[in-house]
Amino acid sequence: MHEYPITQRIIEIAGEYAEKNHAEEVKVIHLVVGDTCGYVASSIELYFDIIAEGTPCEKAKLHIKRVTPELKCSACGKLFVRKPFTFECPFCKGEGRPTEIGQEFYIKSIEV
Repeated sequence: MHEYPITQRIIEIAGEYAEKNHAEEVKVIHLVVGDTCGYVASSIELYFDIIAEGTPCEKAKLHIKRVTPELKCSACGKLFVRKPFTFECPFCKGEGRPTEIGQEFYIKSIEV
């Protein structure tokens, strides 16, 4: 449910960008959403068309790049995607530690 207000804000930002650039409509919004950022990409997509109605984003396409979380091995330093039920590094069998990868949430670009 908290995706509704964030989707609303994305549309507001894109609309402000269009106005600032003297454009009547937004064509594409590129959004980056990490799987562990706290927002569900599919819910944002669901709300987007409904909230965008009657705004400069009404005909806009929403492109979402999802980012899979990665761990960093404390032994060899390599990044890897965690397998279920383990934090073991697939390269050296060391222990993986959480990173910021997968927590991203931002508008990458807006096309008008």
